[in-house]
Amino acid sequence: MLYYFLTPLADDFQLFNVFRYLTFRTGGAIMTALLISFILGPSLIKWMRQKQGRGQPIRKDGPPSHIIEKAGTPTMGGVLILLSLTVAVFLWARLDNVYVWIVMGVTLSFGLLGFIDDYLKVTQQTSSGVVGGLKLAVQFAVALLAGYFCVTALAAAPDAPVGIATSVGVPFFPIRLFEEWFNAPGVPLGWFIVPFASFVIVGASNTVNLTDGLDGLAIVPVMIAVSAYSLITYLVGNIIYAKYLGVPYVPEVGELAIIGGAIIGAGLGFLWYNAPPAAIFMGDTGSLALGGAIGSIAVATKHEIVLVIVGGLFVLEGLSVMIQIASFKLTGKRVFRMAPIHHHFEHLGWKESTIVIRFWIIAVILALIGLATLKLR
Repeated sequence: MLYYFLTPLADDFQLFNVFRYLTFRTGGAIMTALLISFILGPSLIKWMRQKQGRGQPIRKDGPPSHIIEKAGTPTMGGVLILLSLTVAVFLWARLDNVYVWIVMGVTLSFGLLGFIDDYLKVTQQTSSGVVGGLKLAVQFAVALLAGYFCVTALAAAPDAPVGIATSVGVPFFPIRLFEEWFNAPGVPLGWFIVPFASFVIVGASNTVNLTDGLDGLAIVPVMIAVSAYSLITYLVGNIIYAKYLGVPYVPEVGELAIIGGAIIGAGLGFLWYNAPPAAIFMGDTGSLALGGAIGSIAVATKHEIVLVIVGGLFVLEGLSVMIQIASFKLTGKRVFRMAPIHHHFEHLGWKESTIVIRFWIIAVILALIGLATLKLR
């Protein structure tokens, strides 16, 4: 919004010219979201504590320490993240950019779904909220729409490479090979790209949700992954950098760096209150929304498969649950003492802070490997 009000003044006041620069507006989004989080955080936590009473129900089959240490902690802290993020994005982003609306649509829709889920858990004092099948159905419906709009927007872009809208890029393989084989910068999927995109978005949302089990465990890896993708959006959205790196150019997608910056700022502000011992949990309100944001940014930038690397920690958490369920159904035995895998390490005797910090380190390493794929083509 500030872009439209202040850039026309640049001819008379040269200082306002900085609002034309994506990097400046991304920095502004970071600081705006962070400031809003700091200002609203204490009041929101106090209000949530008064309204929720006993707070988020703790799983009885979880580590015993959780029942004692985390009982009574309010949830729905994702409201603070989403509020800070939304205000920052609408202040600093160009609102004529279709990708901004797609990603924010997914983020807020998933956030609303998570809010309803958290509300049911708190009011009914149960660890079960929205029915799992219904939750997935809503997520896939929103994700299919997002995937469709991403494809049609990119297909209509006059400067976009031929075939990019319906193809999937593969890291570590040169684009020229795919251009020679398929006349596209990746593996062509046709309209199957839409369900593929929806799978990426829903998968990212739910794996982030599974990771959110310890104080600070999810929010820092989310910021790390978003930082990596903010750089990716900036590079693939710039035709010069994209050509130099040998990655597909995606017109106008660079504006998503502002959403990434807003998530980083909102995440830092939330971490201030979520650091051990947490004063509030993000709940499904935050985890479903943030995972959906990461997934939709990956789809928009045509770096879907790279998300498996950048978000490898979330993939690991999701796989641990799938392996545990499959093993128990097929053999009656459990592979892990408890899933997701961070609880397995708790049962092994690792301290919560040790698990959290080591998982952060893993997230940084995986993000760096993911960024390295930009050049290894």
